[in-house]
Amino acid sequence: MQKSAFFRTVAGVGAVAVIMGASACSTPMESDATTSPETSQSPMETMDSGMLQPSGTGDPFADARTAAGHMPMTATTLAGGFATALEIPGETESEAATLRADLTALLQEHVYLAGMAVATAYHAGPDSAQFEAAAAALDTNSVDLSEAVISLSDEEQGAAFLELWREHIGYFVDYAVAVKGGDQAAADEAQANLEGYTGDAGAFFESVSGGELPADAIAENLVMHVDTLSAAIDAFAAGDADATDALQEAAAHMPMSAETLATGLAAAAGLEGDVSDEASTLRSTLAAGLQEHVYLAGIAVFTAYTAEGGPESPAFEGAAATLDANSVALSEAIGSLAGEENGTAFLELWREHIGYFVDYAVAIASDDQAAADQALMELDDYRPTAGAFFEEISAGELPADAIAEGLGMHVETLAGAIDSLKEQLVDAG
Repeated sequence: MQKSAFFRTVAGVGAVAVIMGASACSTPMESDATTSPETSQSPMETMDSGMLQPSGTGDPFADARTAAGHMPMTATTLAGGFATALEIPGETESEAATLRADLTALLQEHVYLAGMAVATAYHAGPDSAQFEAAAAALDTNSVDLSEAVISLSDEEQGAAFLELWREHIGYFVDYAVAVKGGDQAAADEAQANLEGYTGDAGAFFESVSGGELPADAIAENLVMHVDTLSAAIDAFAAGDADATDALQEAAAHMPMSAETLATGLAAAAGLEGDVSDEASTLRSTLAAGLQEHVYLAGIAVFTAYTAEGGPESPAFEGAAATLDANSVALSEAIGSLAGEENGTAFLELWREHIGYFVDYAVAIASDDQAAADQALMELDDYRPTAGAFFEEISAGELPADAIAEGLGMHVETLAGAIDSLKEQLVDAG
């Protein structure tokens, strides 16, 4: 991959998304599931001990979840700072706000991990180590969701949810295989099974919430989930350039579902706080936006490496455009809090930042250690600039040093995911 082409396409469409995504809270890329952390050597291991160190394990899906996992925490920090500075009503860290933010992150992640698993199955095959790794990451997300249910009810209810949730994922897998194979009868059967699932899930949530979540309303909500994710699978199967856009549309529905579920579950459990107050909404909105940045960035990089035509392909251009739309939306969120001028400044700042990540990705893809080290030093130097920006626009409520430290974690986890992606797609040929 030529650096000029990659940088022009990614940075030119505003792939700043990656930066904010990982600096706050995750990204997807496939890797050989048999590769162990001990055998995965990163370019940064040769650098001075004082420099930032990539934290890749060789499994891009696991690394993506690690990178994404920082986003809800960063969102909480940012929301708290802005809520205090602007006297936004409500509480960012009430029990109800925490439940909503957690469900937002987990449900949105479910969609992106499902989409990446499908894309991986289509690229490497359903019997590949890459798909096994993708499926493992998706199942870990399912387990985390079941633990959230357990925390509000009991082990038995959590186990029942996990069984039901895994069953619906299986139906999506059946649908993906059928659509790719042109088996309409099997695709119709999978859709019928998914329709049956929406009713079963509605009944489950009505029961576990003591009637606070009506079965019909939940089933109707889940129909939207089935329809939008099925549409994304159709797009990936057909090789459509707007497949990432379709996946983003499916993911965009999940924050609304999270608010609905959190409202009923919080009422049933008697949680402190208001799920839908302004501060809680800000926290969940930032969590969704920041986490999405990471996943869309990972999908864009994966597409650049795997699509016919690479970074010049329509598929990559589509993925990059979806990523840029997320970047712009995040800058608008910052602008709504700190003024349009600061929103524009944020977008420009992050675009500079993403350029350094592109430099790093290109350098390790071509085994240019000196260029990789230079890119990491640029990223290290960038952190205090970003910290100072957030301290200023939050009237000191977001200390520059704390933001810079968070960006250090972002650099290490995202660089680690890039290392693992390179190992999987470039080194493996």
